[in-house]
Amino acid sequence: MSASTAKLMSPEEIAVRAGEQIPFLLLPQPGLFAERALRLRQLAPGHAMGDYLLFAAELAQAQHEVFSRPLALSLPEQPQIEAAAKAGLPLLPAASWARDPAWLQELRELMRLLAARIAAGPARTAVLQLADADDQYLELQASRLLNGVMTGLDLASAPLIAAGLQVHWARLLSQLQARFEREQNSQHSPLLAPFGRIDDPLICPCCASRPVASITRIGAEGSGFRYLSCSLCAAQWHYVRVKCTHCQSTQGISFQSLLNEDGSMPPHSSGVQVECCEACGHYLKIVHMEKDQQVEPHADDLASLSLDLLVSEAGLIRHGVNLQLLFGDSGEPGDSEAQH
Repeated sequence: MSASTAKLMSPEEIAVRAGEQIPFLLLPQPGLFAERALRLRQLAPGHAMGDYLLFAAELAQAQHEVFSRPLALSLPEQPQIEAAAKAGLPLLPAASWARDPAWLQELRELMRLLAARIAAGPARTAVLQLADADDQYLELQASRLLNGVMTGLDLASAPLIAAGLQVHWARLLSQLQARFEREQNSQHSPLLAPFGRIDDPLICPCCASRPVASITRIGAEGSGFRYLSCSLCAAQWHYVRVKCTHCQSTQGISFQSLLNEDGSMPPHSSGVQVECCEACGHYLKIVHMEKDQQVEPHADDLASLSLDLLVSEAGLIRHGVNLQLLFGDSGEPGDSEAQH
């Protein structure tokens, strides 16, 4: 396979279009994990990573089942919401937010559901062992994962723990937004929304995590505009196209995609490109709904690992994080990021 380059609209052209009324923030919807599972199953047949994609699909389906069940969480109150907004910071920063112990209940339920969906073998044994792990171990692994600390992180169980954390943060967002809408309807004066713009446009405005990829959308709201998709809570926030998501440069931006020898695009990556920045040497995947309406940032990022390998050979550094695909050496001190 080879890479092709393409140029999109200039930042100036994008800025003109950005005058259109579009939502800045799209919060996770109830079916987000079910849609991810469906997309992973679509991508698995004939794929070199087919077995893992199918495993990830079962994991996402189990996430959907857990996410669909009611579980009340401790939520920040209005003074905390106002303080975060005043400081220009995310309300629920993953690295420092005091996790509700209920997330452990969610994780264990998730592991038992997953174990029931997969065949007996080493993977199922590992899943059941994680379900029986003690609270201290799980909390320590979660803290390392959310802070990007590789030392002592169990890379085998990290994607499973991450799946539980994804459910937990998506639930936090959903419950906060639902409470805001209820209280807003009963108040005579407007309340401050729990989530909105923050000072740093490169991290999730809800939980401060890095994006897994970006997506250009179609539909009545935001058609043609680019959103960054959070690797943890699945919120999506608007970010202008043809602008580096690592250094914010608008110079030296190019796009690469996979091509077969006959010039056609592989079926597993027809809607996926890599946005490369010459200024800082970083890249982020971008998935296009106008090319494939079924794209899903997490699933399509996972299924396009060969594209990562292609651009990394050219010396580019990955900016996005996929919590179901972590790289690194967990045994060497001094490593500080779970994925580069």
